[in-house]
Amino acid sequence: MTPERKKKLRLLLRKKAAEELKKEQERKAAERRRIIDERCGKAKNLDGANEDALRAICKEYHEHIANIESGKYDLEMEIMRKDYEINELNIQVNDLRGKFIKPTLKKVSKYENKFAKLQKKAAEFNFRNQLKTVKKKEFELEDDKGAAEGDAPAEEAAA
Repeated sequence: MTPERKKKLRLLLRKKAAEELKKEQERKAAERRRIIDERCGKAKNLDGANEDALRAICKEYHEHIANIESGKYDLEMEIMRKDYEINELNIQVNDLRGKFIKPTLKKVSKYENKFAKLQKKAAEFNFRNQLKTVKKKEFELEDDKGAAEGDAPAEEAAA
């Protein structure tokens, strides 16, 4: 292709793209106007309307606004419910995978832990002190006494 022909083709493509863009903008504007008319209704002619007609128009608009707000509230509640369900499902998926979100840890004082350990040790000492002491000689068997006495001279002789 010659450069002149390429230039002409580019020019034609630009014109075609500009026309398509213009058509698309017009289509969007018409769609927007249609949706506005559908949601809000046609504009009322207020010229030469008496007071009763104006009241009727205002009442009609008020009812329309109330219906729209009701629908908006319903949609918001449904969105909140779906968000909650999505969150619950995400938690279940994380549980199944075994990946957990690390919780934020609370700051704990080091001194409280040391104090708790000291209290535990103190409780152990108090428990031991409260036990009765047992005299060993009261519960020794006579055989043990003889064996203990007999062992002592044998040890001396070996030495």
